[in-house]
Amino acid sequence: MSTYPEFTFFSRFVADIQAGRKTITIRDESEAQWQPGQRLSLFTNPEQQPFGAIEVLSVNAVAFDELNDEHARQENMTLAELKAVIRDIYPKLPPLYVIEFKLIA
Repeated sequence: MSTYPEFTFFSRFVADIQAGRKTITIRDESEAQWQPGQRLSLFTNPEQQPFGAIEVLSVNAVAFDELNDEHARQENMTLAELKAVIRDIYPKLPPLYVIEFKLIA
């Protein structure tokens, strides 16, 4: 078992992450403390099933209105889908951060 800090994704994103189709995640400031080069163990939310590990490549602030087709491509969805998912998870639209990552295990 890895000793990396834990990072969770909804189960619906596991296949895209494992296939390399999802290479970013957009989170609020409570999850913006990660640093480039840091490795994280992945778990499903809410099941807490392990499914791999990632290395953080970058963490950058982004305004909701600045989200674009490139962000959507990196999330493996359309821009409309991405904005709908973010509004669903973060209805009050707090400050957002793009965490770019690569799968390492």
